[in-house]
Amino acid sequence: MKLPNKKFLIAGFALTVLAQLAIPLKMVYDSEMTASHGTEYKFRTRPIDPSDPFRGKYITLDFESSSVNIDNTDWKYGEEAYVYIKTDAEGFAYVTNMSHQPLDTPNDYFMGKARPVYDGKMNIDFPFDRFYMEEGKAYEAELAYTEYNNDTVARPAYAVVAVKGGNCVLKDVIIDGMPIREYVLKEREKGK
Repeated sequence: MKLPNKKFLIAGFALTVLAQLAIPLKMVYDSEMTASHGTEYKFRTRPIDPSDPFRGKYITLDFESSSVNIDNTDWKYGEEAYVYIKTDAEGFAYVTNMSHQPLDTPNDYFMGKARPVYDGKMNIDFPFDRFYMEEGKAYEAELAYTEYNNDTVARPAYAVVAVKGGNCVLKDVIIDGMPIREYVLKEREKGK
């Protein structure tokens, strides 16, 4: 039995390495294209469950518009769904529909996951429910986000999400009209 030529082994190895690099590079490229060329939507947030502890270098987000009226109940928990969105008169995004297959509609969409149906509404897990931050600011940001969202007279806190072709990228979280990183720094200064 004749062994393969060294040139073929090296070429095969090089192709394998390139194939393994191609997938993560494509994911990064898609995220960058979505962030820079996608349509930006503002999703109103709401307070997180206070029993849910701080989990590390990110803040956990929950959204006001994370459900949609639905007639059929043939959804399985965790099933992937096309989630279609529009913008209301105040400029905030809301879910208009979700489906198993792409719909022929001009509305933007992203991929979400089905949750249980309750009282005729399907709850949806959004893929952008974590906002990562520097470790030194993340805990303060989580506390500020929770406290601010519990204030019923404050301006709404919201997430800025770019959406393009089913992909979505969480760009920022806005509290009191400013990015959460700036808000945390402002609160630190007030506390000194």
